Parts: sequence; structure tokens; C-alpha cells
Amino acid sequence: MTSASPSSHVLRARGEGLVCALTFDDGPDARTTPALLDFLREVGIRAVFAVIDENVLAQGGADILRRTVAEGHVLCNHSTSFAPMGDWDAGRVRADLVENLRIIRSAVPDADVPYWRAPNGAWGITSQVAAGLGMRSLAVANTILDWETQDVSVLTDNLRAAMRPGELVLCHDGGGDRRGTLEAVRTVVTERLADGWRFTLPRL
Repeated sequence: MTSASPSSHVLRARGEGLVCALTFDDGPDARTTPALLDFLREVGIRAVFAVIDENVLAQGGADILRRTVAEGHVLCNHSTSFAPMGDWDAGRVRADLVENLRIIRSAVPDADVPYWRAPNGAWGITSQVAAGLGMRSLAVANTILDWETQDVSVLTDNLRAAMRPGELVLCHDGGGDRRGTLEAVRTVVTERLADGWRFTLPRL
């Protein structure tokens, strides 16, 4: 996964000072997302969930997505699969994004999906297509490298380093076993809240 995004992509969190926006990619996933939602509800935080349609279609996926929206979280289109789209033409990109929106809204009718994030950070022409569909592109930045390891101590350190005042951070709740990510999020978010941080959403 690349860590670079064009400068036009949304990186900033809403608010000033010690604020951060949590974003989670590749869900929903029954192994991690419900427990993550439990924690976020417990601490009163809203986050962005970048959703892949094959996971919405998986057993229990639609129910998890409905819960995600019902609890006040915001959705991001993350394509129908994990395929890199950097060399796709506009028609192919549009068809994929529209299909993912259709699947999302088959589970949550009229769901608002204000953001787009390209799988693996392979942007190509996807940002322009997403903009035409009313979605702003979320930066691939401040990643915790949780696709490389699920070692809790490593991810905890990575998340502490990735949380920069005023910016979003990128974690994963799907795409594999993310129990290490979940534990790191619990630890670091609890620390930051105790230090006076607030968790908001990315700017629109």
C-alpha cells in the first residue's frame, strides 16, 4: 500500500488543536468490526468506515453495516474488492463505485456515502470519477501498517506516531485478522482522551 495521496485529498480532521479523525478500511468484518463499534460507542467517538462490497455481502456484513450507520458513523466507498484501480479507465472505475454504492444502499437505504478511498492507494483517475459521483477522496496517510503485522506492541507504537493533531489516521477493521489493531486502538484512544484529545470526522 502506498502512503502518498494527492494534495487535494482530505487529510484534515474537523476542529482545531488536539483533534484526530479515525478511519477504518476494508470492513465490515464480523471478527473485528462489532467489537470496534462497542468500543467507539463506549467512548462516544464517531469514525469513518471505508466499506468493500464483498464484505457487506458476506454473512452478517449487512447487519454490521446497518449497526455502523445507526450508531452515527460515516461511510466511505472503498470499491467492490481489493483490486488496485490505478490503471483503470473512467468507465470501469465508475461502474465499480456505482456498484459498491448499490450494495451499500441495499443494506442501508439512502445511506450517505460522502467519501471515497482507493484500495491500496492506487488512485489513477478514481478521484475525478468519485467527485463526479459526489464523493471526496480521503487521503491514504498516517497509516499504522497493520497489513504488515498484528503485533499489538508494534501497532500501539505505530498508532501513537500516526496520530497527528488535526489529521486523520488510517487503520483496518477488515481484510484479515485485525485483533491487534483493535487492541492498539483501545489503548491509544484511551490515552489520548485522557490527554484531552477529541476525535472528530474528516473535513468535507
